[in-house]
Amino acid sequence: MIETTTRPAAIEATGLRKSYRDKSGTKTVLDGIDLHVPAGTVFSLLGPNGAGKTTTVQILSTLVAADTGRVRIAGHDPAAAPDAVRSAIGVTGQFSAVDKLLTAEENLLLMADLHHMGAARGRRRAAELLEAFDLADVARKVAVTFSGGMLRRLDLAMTLVGGPRIIFLDEPTTGLDPRSRRAMWQIIRGLVADGVTIFLTTQYLEEADRLADRIAVLDGGRLVAEGTPHELKRLVPGGHIRLEFTNTIDFESAARSLGDVSRDEDELVLRVPSDGGVGSLRSLLDRLDAQRIEVGGLTVHTPDLDDVFLALTGQQPPATAVPTQQKESVR
Repeated sequence: MIETTTRPAAIEATGLRKSYRDKSGTKTVLDGIDLHVPAGTVFSLLGPNGAGKTTTVQILSTLVAADTGRVRIAGHDPAAAPDAVRSAIGVTGQFSAVDKLLTAEENLLLMADLHHMGAARGRRRAAELLEAFDLADVARKVAVTFSGGMLRRLDLAMTLVGGPRIIFLDEPTTGLDPRSRRAMWQIIRGLVADGVTIFLTTQYLEEADRLADRIAVLDGGRLVAEGTPHELKRLVPGGHIRLEFTNTIDFESAARSLGDVSRDEDELVLRVPSDGGVGSLRSLLDRLDAQRIEVGGLTVHTPDLDDVFLALTGQQPPATAVPTQQKESVR
């Protein structure tokens, strides 16, 4: 993950609040959230449906005004200088902005016109993006013939026409097959390597785990946790070290030495509670080595983001999530 402590902030929000009125009364969607996203990093916002993720993106990207709170995007106040913010950002929403009756090239040229690029510059930019997103061979084909992955790549390419340094990706890979999703991940990593800041909302917990430098969990309009993927996983109990033995003598000796363990006498396996950290693993191995106890196999199990999501929100992870149990084996 990228070191974030010394990087300037690309996105800042303090005390962000937003409510809506409907037939049942006033509904608070965001209840005083604070955000700090360093430049050139990936920040992922997770939460159940209706938690306020899309509203957050809409406020930060100038599409909706906050009721109260302080916001700075690339150093600009969206309320006082919306055009300055819009010139610094790009937005790829849940639904594609691609005009399927136009070709890939025509979609990009349309965006170039909206950015007031000249004809020659616009064509150069379109050609660059078609090549970068592996769409050059279909540049003159109508987008209605494209696969879901191709449409999503074109959608993101359109976002990049103006060269934004901050990009909001609101569930960018929903509905894509695993291969197309991983291709999109590679594109996102390439953007970050070039210094672009990514603000990502996603229903795929694996996606946040793989891409994000920091993750915030939003529930009921409030941030209930924030940290690196590893830090969040350590908030949830259930981590353990699984020790396998080849004989009952070592198995029993280890059980007596380690104390608070779960035993499986048929398999000669002990499960020792652990946070999965290097320090706790080293301490465990030192204790076993000091008593000359031989271990046949060792596996470290730590909670995954599914466990974090359930523990923090009280809800099952999204149905589209892909389990990602962190696991290392030593034999």
